[in-house]
Amino acid sequence: MCGRLVRITPASEIAEFFEAEPPVVELGPNFNVAPTSEILTVGEGSRGRSIRVMHWGLVPPWATDTSGASRLINARAETVAEKPSFRSAFRRRRCLIPVDGFYEWTTVPGALRKQPMFIRSATGEPLAFAGLHEFWVPPDSPDGAGLFSCCIITCAANAFVGRIHDRMPAILARRDWPKWLDSESTPEDLLPLLVPAPEDLLVMHPVSPEVNSVRNNGPHLLEAIEPTPVGEIPGQGTLL
Repeated sequence: MCGRLVRITPASEIAEFFEAEPPVVELGPNFNVAPTSEILTVGEGSRGRSIRVMHWGLVPPWATDTSGASRLINARAETVAEKPSFRSAFRRRRCLIPVDGFYEWTTVPGALRKQPMFIRSATGEPLAFAGLHEFWVPPDSPDGAGLFSCCIITCAANAFVGRIHDRMPAILARRDWPKWLDSESTPEDLLPLLVPAPEDLLVMHPVSPEVNSVRNNGPHLLEAIEPTPVGEIPGQGTLL
């Protein structure tokens, strides 16, 4: 599962990196992006590649409201072509989701809580997650106004990420962006792209448990820390 992101590169720079038109609305930096927040997506249209702001949490066209979006933030690569919530978007509405990194939590034997880890590109460049998007119109919308929403596709973890979790986002290499965004690509073309990333693509380090609360934000969340020793609670002595 991928449930928390980092977005700090300005949209203008993201547009240049992905050779796309920038969005009409600029999003400020967010060091603790949670599901149902707005995130940037890269798509291909009749006028070329462009960046759009979307709601993170897919809302299928047949939904009666947005209440289920928080449960559809991720789609599994193994079932994305068949699951009713995702299969139409997988065939026709794919996007890239650019991020500066993401958080994952790992269990430390004997520790009182899970340790958050910040994971990013080894080069510092944005990562391109494989994504799907939909446009949902509320049943009572008088003018057809609706919501653009998206989700991130996950796959089995590579050996590097597998040290802390068994899943990871499907990260697409630059050479695969055109095929992923091409409306003519078939499932047979696309499924081979949804595989674990090379092990040397990413680096990670432990960060503050402040990340656990979406109310906390700021660059300090990305700073490497020394994890709390097993058996200790901050501000208290050891339990043993």
